[in-house]
Amino acid sequence: MIFKTAEEIERIRESALIVSKTLGMLAGEIKPGVTSLKLDALAETFIRDHGAEPGFLGLYDFPNTLCVSPNAQVVHGIPNETPLEEGDILSVDCGALKDGFYGDHAYTFAVGQIDPAVAKLLQVTKESLYVGIAQFKANNRVGDVGYAIQNYTKAAGYGVVRELVGHGLGAEMHEAPEMPNYGRRGRGKQFKEGLVVAIEPMINQGTRRIKQLKDGWTILTADGKASAHFEHDVAIVNGQPELLSTFDYIYESLGIQSDEEIPFRKKTKQ
Repeated sequence: MIFKTAEEIERIRESALIVSKTLGMLAGEIKPGVTSLKLDALAETFIRDHGAEPGFLGLYDFPNTLCVSPNAQVVHGIPNETPLEEGDILSVDCGALKDGFYGDHAYTFAVGQIDPAVAKLLQVTKESLYVGIAQFKANNRVGDVGYAIQNYTKAAGYGVVRELVGHGLGAEMHEAPEMPNYGRRGRGKQFKEGLVVAIEPMINQGTRRIKQLKDGWTILTADGKASAHFEHDVAIVNGQPELLSTFDYIYESLGIQSDEEIPFRKKTKQ
C-alpha cells in the first residue's frame, strides 16, 4: 500500500473534484433519447476544459472516457448510439488525471421515472457506500469495510458482486489494497494514515453472479435484473475517513437535498 502525504491527498482531491463536476454536468443531460456516446463526448470535453485528461480513455485499452452501464449492466459498459429510455437506470463511472494523480468515482442515475423496486436498489446501494466509508479508518481492516457493505445490502435481499472490487488510488488508477464489497470483520490489510481508496459497492437486485459480453468489457447480471453502482474517493486523515469526491454537483443539478456526506467531509467543495 502507498500512503499519501497531505499534499498528495490534495492533488488527488483536485482530480476527484473534476470527476465530481463532470458527473454533475452530466446529471442534467441524462434523459430519455440521449445516447451514451453523446454523454461520453460531453465528459471528455469537460474534463479537458478543466485542465485534466480522461482517466479511463486508453487505460488497459478502454476506448472511451466514461464507463456507462444501463439496467442489468453492472460496470464497464462501452458508450454507444442506443438512446436512453424512460425507466432506465444508468451507472456512469468516470476518471480524471491531473498533475500525476487520478480521481475515480461513479453514480447510478434514474432516467425519468423508474420502477420503485429499482429505486430502492439504488437507495440501499448508495446508503451502503457510506456504511462502508464509516469503517475506513485507521487500524480497521479491509474486511471491516467489505463486511459492512455486504451485511447492509444482503439484509435487503440483494446480491453482492464478488469478482469486481474497489481499490487504492493515487498516481495509478488501481493501487493496493483491493477493496471487496464483502468480507469478514478484522480480516485483511490494516488501514493507516494517508491511505486513499475508491470504495464502490456494485450490488445486484437478484443474484450476485455476473457474466461478460464478447466485447471483453461489459459486465452484466447473470439473471438480467438491475444492478447499481456508487463510488467515492476517500482518504484517511487524522485517523478518520475524509471524502475527496462529492455527489453535491449531481444533487445541485437534480434539485436533491442531502446531508449524507457531512460526517465525512473536511472541506466544502471547491
